[in-house]
Amino acid sequence: MTVLAAAIALVGSLFFALGAALQQFEAAGTANPGLLALLRRPRWLIGGASILTGGGLHIVALGLGPLTVVQPMGVASLLFALPIAATLHGRRPSRAELGAAGVVAAGLIILVLLVPESDGPTHLGPQGVLTLLGVAGIAAVLLWAGSKAASPAGRSALLATSSGVLYGATATLMRVLVDGGWNWWYLLALPVPALLALMMLQRAYAAGHFGVSFASLQIADPLTAVAFGALLLGEPLPTGIAPFAAAALTAAGTVALARTSPLEARIDAA
Repeated sequence: MTVLAAAIALVGSLFFALGAALQQFEAAGTANPGLLALLRRPRWLIGGASILTGGGLHIVALGLGPLTVVQPMGVASLLFALPIAATLHGRRPSRAELGAAGVVAAGLIILVLLVPESDGPTHLGPQGVLTLLGVAGIAAVLLWAGSKAASPAGRSALLATSSGVLYGATATLMRVLVDGGWNWWYLLALPVPALLALMMLQRAYAAGHFGVSFASLQIADPLTAVAFGALLLGEPLPTGIAPFAAAALTAAGTVALARTSPLEARIDAA
């Protein structure tokens, strides 16, 4: 069952990578990367369906195998996404680009494996939910504001990090709903950070550095969820020097991606 779980998670990563690459291809270089405009693009919608399929397969894999096996398979989506995106843009990824992605993936895998598992139901009161959304919102706005003065690669990284923070808040709220009991008020709040995260991500994709934006998203999302889990839910954090070394590895890989991945923009004939 563990081997089956790993295989399903790997296929899920491939679907997730394909969906992300398709959505970036449609968003890159567009004058208006807003959701309403992108919703009229069939390939962007296919990308969304592919991402949902990948997420569903990941959930199935978690039901069949241990987290320590399934989660590292999810990180592989970065290594799948870069060649797919490069092919869509009519080029081949360089060795330096793939090497940088490998460094990011290695750091993420180490971080994922170091995070202690939660050992009980989670609960968050209304004040905690407001704190969660408020902190995530302020962080996202600051990152968005910083992206205004950044280079294209920096803009991709900051906008994707903003999206990752909002997705991390969404994941935390979803965990509270599932583990701590369904609450209609929390359920109404759930789409707010999720939609804002999707909007920020499309703007990150439109900046043109797919490798940087996708890596930044994959780093910010789980780290934000871990931070909120520790601050608001009292969950344990990994200890020792290993987490810092893994974080430094992912940061170095992301910087290398920013230097090696080219600016990719698809300008419409219209």
